[in-house]
Amino acid sequence: MKMKRSQYEIKVYSIKGLILSLWLIMIPSLSFAQQKIFGLKNQISGQTTINFDDLILFQSGLRYIPTMELSGEFKHERKLDAELSLNGYGNAYFSGQEYDSADYALDMYRLWIRYSTPRLEIRAGLQKISFGSATIFRPLMWFDKLDFRDPLQLTEGVYGLLGRYYFQGNVNIWLWGLYGNEGKKGWEIAPTASKKPEFGGRIQAPVFTGEIALSYHHRNADFTDLYSSIPGVDSPFYNQDCIGLDGKWDIGAGIWFEYVVKHNEADNELMEEYEHYLTVGSDYTFDLGNGLNLSTEYFRYQGAEKNNYISLALNYPFGLLNRVVAAVYYQWDKKEWYRFLSLQRDYDYWSFHLIGFWNPEQVSISGTGDERALFTGGGMQIMATVNF
Repeated sequence: MKMKRSQYEIKVYSIKGLILSLWLIMIPSLSFAQQKIFGLKNQISGQTTINFDDLILFQSGLRYIPTMELSGEFKHERKLDAELSLNGYGNAYFSGQEYDSADYALDMYRLWIRYSTPRLEIRAGLQKISFGSATIFRPLMWFDKLDFRDPLQLTEGVYGLLGRYYFQGNVNIWLWGLYGNEGKKGWEIAPTASKKPEFGGRIQAPVFTGEIALSYHHRNADFTDLYSSIPGVDSPFYNQDCIGLDGKWDIGAGIWFEYVVKHNEADNELMEEYEHYLTVGSDYTFDLGNGLNLSTEYFRYQGAEKNNYISLALNYPFGLLNRVVAAVYYQWDKKEWYRFLSLQRDYDYWSFHLIGFWNPEQVSISGTGDERALFTGGGMQIMATVNF
């Protein structure tokens, strides 16, 4: 039976088609550029994850990300470039010795075009928008789901238009508008309402040996799924506004902070009217061996409940090819420990990772994207990646 697409799905596909058309149109225009560059990169990764908690969960999968890049430089230091990349993956899951399920997909990963000058940058399409100073607990994780523990640092992009202007003195301003993003981003527990644009901006300025920034974002959230069990709610769409302040300085040791206050529309019975996110962190590289880097962050969330975390992370290279990364998080409200250890070996094209983890059975850290809960409890992961 042939299914009809919703108007929203048609609108999203129209946006993708428009961006892809613009991307293809720019190819012949690059023939007039003073310098033309065409690049093709490939990344193939395979991993196996074993979770030893209660019934053993076993997952094995492959991922392929091809990326095509185009760029051309014109007179007066103007530049036009673009990127198109796909994310193809397949995973098989087993519970004990029994086959459980499988998932696979081929999705657009990046699809953007950009015009830039020495002071201006305008980028349109499916892109990664990420900013802030924190590394583990990130209050400003508004548009991505980057996980400190992920060796590949993969995250879905967002469809939107981003403009950045750089003033003299290293002051810069960002403005963005998003549309057609149906999934949940960052810390969100409800997606953005369809056919509703999102918008915001950010201004960064140097202060002493570092910089400070102020950010804002507005959206209309769709709580339909969360309100489905509550009678009498006719229109579960509510405005959300986020204001963020962050800064980072080098005073011998690196220090940083991020603070976000989120205002939820008062009629939303599922959310506190105000939520607060705060991270304060520091790192220092000690002159021991090849350089031992230690970093720590304190994170506090206050909304319907309070959560307090503190982390300690270690990063140490053994020569040119090997590296160990270890991290411990402690949630002192629930007295929970999160432990992570990664051994990495790099070659010219290949990299190998052996990862161990020991976490609570119910993970309370949001934004990890671990839908199958493979990283709850204790377990290990083996990953091999080739870039060419």
